[in-house]
Amino acid sequence: MEPYIIGETAYNHEGDFEYLKRMITDIAEIGLHAVKFHLLLEPCSCFQKKHPLAEGIKKWLFRKEQWDDLIQFSYENNLDVIALCDDMESIEFINERHKDIKAIELHASSLNEYYMLKEVINFRNQIILGIGGSTLDEIEYAVNFLKKNGKNDILLMYGFQAYPTNYKDINLSKMMKMKDLFNLPIGYADHTAFDDENNIDISVLAAAMGFAILEKHYTPDLGVKRVDYHAAVGKEQMTAIKKKMELYLNVFGDGSTSMSKSETIYGNTGPMKKAVVAKKNIYKGEKLSFDNLCFKRTEEESTISQKDFKSLIGLEVLSDIKEDEIIDFTRVKYHFNKATYLDLTGGLEEKK
Repeated sequence: MEPYIIGETAYNHEGDFEYLKRMITDIAEIGLHAVKFHLLLEPCSCFQKKHPLAEGIKKWLFRKEQWDDLIQFSYENNLDVIALCDDMESIEFINERHKDIKAIELHASSLNEYYMLKEVINFRNQIILGIGGSTLDEIEYAVNFLKKNGKNDILLMYGFQAYPTNYKDINLSKMMKMKDLFNLPIGYADHTAFDDENNIDISVLAAAMGFAILEKHYTPDLGVKRVDYHAAVGKEQMTAIKKKMELYLNVFGDGSTSMSKSETIYGNTGPMKKAVVAKKNIYKGEKLSFDNLCFKRTEEESTISQKDFKSLIGLEVLSDIKEDEIIDFTRVKYHFNKATYLDLTGGLEEKK
């Protein structure tokens, strides 16, 4: 299983166009798979006029033409683009001019917002639903709304922002229940504080549980007090997260019950699993018995598995077999029992 890591830029750029391009370049160089932008075109569609952010956030915003350039720049850096749309106008913009991006995400604050849900169903690709701080009823409402309108490519993004993060509040085991309840893929959006000594380990724990999608805030300037810096990691941390996530997912595997090539080799009868061998010298014409057979690990492989041991009992030896030699069916007289007509009919003819 391969990881899919999303580099979240949020508003860490603070409206600096070149700074955001630098973030995109870094995210690509680290080898992440996607970049996530917060799109907001009309603050009055998102905030009350008296809201503390209503005016201040305007200096962090980009024009449509700038977003065109940033999305194209992301493509040139071989990154998928995910747009977290904070207003209706942003969704309309994506549907009109960038309908081929990887996904549109609805923040948990808009999870049940009718107008945004109605507009997002016009998007052709994946819909990501931020479900942090949301009840099961709220999640179910959004999922059902999308599915009833023909949208089935849905990803649930689990995680919420809290500074400092209380480990007990993360509750990763809840992701397993969400997966079973909604039968949808789930990603983990980690918001552990950048200076938490356990940041890297907490970021990848969901991967150890088999969740391959991680969303993580990134900043080129670790610890510098910019917008959304609290949970944003730098290049070194993000690289370590990527490497460890790959390791955890490799160890987790794909859940297949069939044996891998390595398991098959390891499980061979003889070198690993004990083989049936002669307990003592057995001579031509003798019959195999519980007294002259035993199990031992051998250098060479055996064609008889341990569970077939009893099928050897009572068979006549064709040639002398020395103590410790492997026993197989080439060394004995073996007769296959022929099936009768009654065997094939299950005794039905006899019952007549």
